Amino acid sequence: MQDTKGKSLKYDFSQIEPKWQDIWSKDSLYTAGDRPAKDKFYMLVMFAYPSGDIHMGHFRNYIVGDAVARYQMMRGKDVLHPFGWDAFGLPAERAAIQRDLHPDDWTHRNIEISRKTLMKTGISFDWSREVISCNPDYYKWTQWIFVQLFKKGLAYRKSGQVNWCPEDQTVLANEQVVDSKCERCGTSVVKRDLTQWYFKITEYANRLIDDLDKLPDWPENLKTIQKEWIGRSRGAEIDFIIKDTGEKLPVFTTRPDTIYGVTYMAIAPESPLVDRLSLDREHREEVEAYRNAVQMRSEIERTAATGEKDGVFTGKYAINPYNREEVQLWVADYVLAGYGTGAVMAVPAHDSRDFLFAKKYDIPIKVVIHPDHFSKLDPATMDDAYTGYGVMVNSDLFDGLEGEEAVREVTEYAERKGIGRGKINYKLRDWLISRQRYWGAPIPIIHCSKCGLVPVPEDELPVLLPKTDNFKPKGRSPLADVPEFMDVTCPQCGGEAQRDPDTMDTFVCSSWYYLRYIDPKNDCLPFSKEKAKAWMPIDLYIGGITHATGHLIYFRFFQKFLKDIGWLEDDEPAKALCNHGMVLDVNGEVMSKSKGNVVSPVVLMEKRGVDIARLGMFFTAPTEREVLWSDEVVVGIEKFILNRFFPLVKDFRKSYPDLKFNFKLDALTNDDRRAYIRLNQTVKRVTDDFERLQFNTAISALMELTRDYKPDKIRNDQLNDLIILKAIQLMAPMAPHLAEEMWHRCGMQTSVFRAQWPAYDRNAVNFETVVIAIQVNGKLRGEVSVARDSEQDEVFTAVMANERIKGHLGEKEVIKKIYIKNRLVNLVVK
Repeated sequence: MQDTKGKSLKYDFSQIEPKWQDIWSKDSLYTAGDRPAKDKFYMLVMFAYPSGDIHMGHFRNYIVGDAVARYQMMRGKDVLHPFGWDAFGLPAERAAIQRDLHPDDWTHRNIEISRKTLMKTGISFDWSREVISCNPDYYKWTQWIFVQLFKKGLAYRKSGQVNWCPEDQTVLANEQVVDSKCERCGTSVVKRDLTQWYFKITEYANRLIDDLDKLPDWPENLKTIQKEWIGRSRGAEIDFIIKDTGEKLPVFTTRPDTIYGVTYMAIAPESPLVDRLSLDREHREEVEAYRNAVQMRSEIERTAATGEKDGVFTGKYAINPYNREEVQLWVADYVLAGYGTGAVMAVPAHDSRDFLFAKKYDIPIKVVIHPDHFSKLDPATMDDAYTGYGVMVNSDLFDGLEGEEAVREVTEYAERKGIGRGKINYKLRDWLISRQRYWGAPIPIIHCSKCGLVPVPEDELPVLLPKTDNFKPKGRSPLADVPEFMDVTCPQCGGEAQRDPDTMDTFVCSSWYYLRYIDPKNDCLPFSKEKAKAWMPIDLYIGGITHATGHLIYFRFFQKFLKDIGWLEDDEPAKALCNHGMVLDVNGEVMSKSKGNVVSPVVLMEKRGVDIARLGMFFTAPTEREVLWSDEVVVGIEKFILNRFFPLVKDFRKSYPDLKFNFKLDALTNDDRRAYIRLNQTVKRVTDDFERLQFNTAISALMELTRDYKPDKIRNDQLNDLIILKAIQLMAPMAPHLAEEMWHRCGMQTSVFRAQWPAYDRNAVNFETVVIAIQVNGKLRGEVSVARDSEQDEVFTAVMANERIKGHLGEKEVIKKIYIKNRLVNLVVK
C-alpha cells in the first residue's frame, strides 16, 4: 500500500512520535508568552506528587487537559498549559525513609523520572514554566504569603486538641482525616493537646459559600460538598448562666423558638469548660472516665446522625435566661469543642437526637411547639421529636407565634434584654498548617523571649531548609535538633532567639502554585500583578473530586486573600472545573502508589504507541466516569486507527481545498451531498463533544465518518480532500502525533495545531433538505437548498449568498424579509 507520495503506508509510532515531539519542541509550539497577544486560555491540571513515576490515573488527567489545550490552540487562543511538582510533604518523605534515602534526593530523582515519562507522552506542557515546590525559589514565596497572613492576623498559634497520626508522628488537618484514619497511611488518628499554627480560613467562610454562585461551570455536586463542609447555619447565640459560678455559657441554636423547651445542656468532653465546673468527687470521676473513653472515638462516629449517643451527668445546672429554669448540665460525645462554643442546648421534644438521649437517661421532655393551632402534642405518647416549625406554646409571651416570625421575635428579645444575639455559625474550622516533619517549607517565624513571635524580614527570605541527616520523625519536629538552623538573633531586638521548628502543610504550597506559573522566573516578586491580570483566572482546572474539601477550598481562600491585599483582581481562581473519574485496576480498586496497584503507561506506549494509549483511555468511558483499566481496551481502537483512519491519507487527491469553503448542496451529486452532510454533522458533533469534554463520543463520531466515507463514489476532488483534512483536524487534539503525521503526508506545510479548528456548514447538517423558493418583490428569482426546519436567520444567510439573488438585488435595499418555513422566502426591495 502506497501513500499520496508513493511511500509505503505504515504507521511506525516508534519513529513518528519522537520525530514530532522534537519538531514541536524546536518550534516552541507550546511556549506561551508573558502576556497573551489575543484571546487567552489558561488550561491547568493539578500538579503531581513526585513519589514515583506517573501511572494511568495521572495519564488520564493529563491527556484530558492536553486535548483541551490543543483544541483551544486550534480555536485561535493563546494557551497557557504549564506543569510542575507538589514536591514537599508526607508522601515523598515517607517513601524516602522506606528506601533509606534523603527526601531531597528521592524527590528530585522521581521528578527526573516522571518528567521523562511525561515528555514521552507528547503532552503540550510549557516546560519553560515548570515549578518545583521544594526548591527555594518557590518556597521563598510560600513563606512570603505566610508572612502576609501573619501581618493581617490570619496566621496565628493556639493550644488545643489536634489530630495526631502515631505512624507519621505529626498533626493532621481535619480535611486529612478520613474515617478516623490518616488519609496517607491509614493509621487510626488520636487526639493530642499541642500548640500549633493555624490560618484563619473561617474569616472567609461566608465568601467561600456565597462566591460558589459565581461558578456556574463548577460541578454542582462539588459545590454542594463545599457548602456542607463549610456548614453555614443562621440562628441565635443565647447566654445561659452556670448556676454555681455565674459564668456565661453561650450556646448557638438554629431554633431559638424552642428555647422554652430546653431541659438539659450538653458540653463537649474536650471543652475546657468541663474543667471549670468544680465537680464533686463522685461526678468528677465519672466525667473523667467518660472523657478518656471518648478520646478513642472519631468525630465521624460522634457526630453521625445514626447510632446511639451517650453522656454523663455532671451534677451541675445552668439557668435558662428566658424563664430562669434550671437545666441539667451533661457531658456528651455528640458535641464537638470546635463547633460553636462547644456546648449545645437540648430540646428533647423538638430534636430527634435530644429525644433519644432524654429517653435513655430519663431527662424531662417539654413540648413548646405544636404542629398547628388544632394539633396538640403529649410527651407521654410521642415516639419521636416533632422537628417542624409550628405554633409556640408553653413559651410565655411568645405563645401563638409561628415559623420565621417566632424565630425572629425570640432572637430580637434576646438582643433587647442583653441575653443573646443573632448569629451565623459555621462547621468549618481554621486550617491547621504546622507539621512536625522535616520535608516541608520552614515556618518563617522567630520566637523571641522579649518580642514574642517575630516574622522573618522579607528581605531575608527564604528560610532555607537545612540539608541534614537528622530528618526522621520523632514526635516533634526534627529541625528542633538542628542548632545551626534553630539558633538566630531576633530581627527586632537583636537578642538571642530561635526559629519555629515546624514546617508547613504541603497544601499551603499547592494553594498558590497556579500563580507562580504565570511568572516562574521572577526573583523579586511571587508573580507580576500585570501578568496575573492578563492570564487569570484559570479557564479550566482539571483534577479529582477527592480534593473538594481540601485543596479546592484552600486555593479559593488564598485567591481571596491575595485579592484583598491588592495582588489579584478576580474573586475566584478558576472559571470552570472538571472532576475526571478515577482509574481503577482490574479488581475495581483505585490505582494508588500506596496500594501498590498502579499501572504505568510506559509499557503500553512502548508496545502500541502514545496515541493508541491516549485514544484507548479517551474511548473507554466519559471523562467524568470511572475507568476500569486493562491494556485490552486499546485493541479495538488500534484496529480502527491502523485499518481505517490512518489509511485515509492514501485517498488524498492533492486538490488542496480552502478549508473554510462551503459547498452548495444543489451543486453536488447525491453521493457527494451525502458525504458533505456527514462531514458537517461530524464537525458539529465533535465540536460539541469537545466543549463538553466527551471525547469518547467524539471518537465515535469519527468512526462513523470513516465508516461512511466511500472515496470511489465521491466525484468532487476538493470535497474528498476536505473530508480527509477536517477528519485529521478533528482527531488532532486526541491523537496529536498521528494527526500531525497525516497532515504533513497530505502535503500541508505548517503544524495541524496552527490550522484553524474546522467550522461546519449550518445548511448541511441534516440529510433531509428542502428547496426554498426565493422571490424578489413577489417574483420568483431563484431557489436554495437548506436543511429542513433550519432557523430563519440561517435561511436568510443562505439566500443572500445565492449568486443569482445577488445579481437581481444589485444595489437595491432590502426593506423586508418574509419567510414561510420550509417553502418560500420573499425579499421586498426598493
